[in-house]
Amino acid sequence: MTEADRVPPGIDPHVPSVARMYDYYLGGRENFAADRAAAEQMIELGRRMGNDAREIALANRAFLGRAVRMIAESGVRQFLDIGAGLPTQDNVHQVAARHVAGSRVVYVDHDPAVLVHARALVAGLPDVAVVEGDLRNPGAILDDPAVTGHLDLSQPYAVLMLAVLHFVPDDAEAAGIAALVRERLRPGCHLVLSHLYAGNATEDAARAGRQVYAGTGAGGLATRGHDQIAAYFDGLEPLGPGVVPVADWAPEAAPGGAYDLVRPGILAGVGRAAR
Repeated sequence: MTEADRVPPGIDPHVPSVARMYDYYLGGRENFAADRAAAEQMIELGRRMGNDAREIALANRAFLGRAVRMIAESGVRQFLDIGAGLPTQDNVHQVAARHVAGSRVVYVDHDPAVLVHARALVAGLPDVAVVEGDLRNPGAILDDPAVTGHLDLSQPYAVLMLAVLHFVPDDAEAAGIAALVRERLRPGCHLVLSHLYAGNATEDAARAGRQVYAGTGAGGLATRGHDQIAAYFDGLEPLGPGVVPVADWAPEAAPGGAYDLVRPGILAGVGRAAR
């Protein structure tokens, strides 16, 4: 099968996709030449800043697994993954099922290609749903009958927003999205979030990254500081070490450790609404 044969209807393979670039970072095969070229630009940019985009993406995926395991083992059986991206190994429903039977999961994305792949992946799984929705309007997602018909939002659930909020370049809008999600969390609910971190990246490097992603149709790219990212958890009980580099987040890690907040990368955290 040629690359052209794999293009879903309505998808332009010549325009890089954020989801397919991420798939490439993870070593997946659901990507096209344009995605690989854009991703390689980011990989080279990362090398110049002392990090590896592939390693960071893999660390972000591993963080998802640790966070979902912890939440499932705490008794939460419902997960809402906003900006889920292309299916890959160790999806939320797979991690949750390994630790707790009967978990229900909703994957949300607005990319048509993502929706096609995700629906094919979970076809026949009654506890998993795939819903079209936009991160920029989380209220509509949480009120969508396709979501509320699959999850009981009167009971504890977890909202996952992994490596997606940095595609909202306006600081106030990004903060507003996180605030709205927090407002909807009932006691015992969790917020799982990771975000690109500026660290000591120069403005030239940040501009170069924005230029790469400007061609993806994602709407922009923002790297933010530790305090900005930590503020997305305001009012929630921090779990594990707090907001730290994604590779360092673990349920058993204690806050106050010595973490590398100099190099740019991804910061991650998990917060719980007070019971």
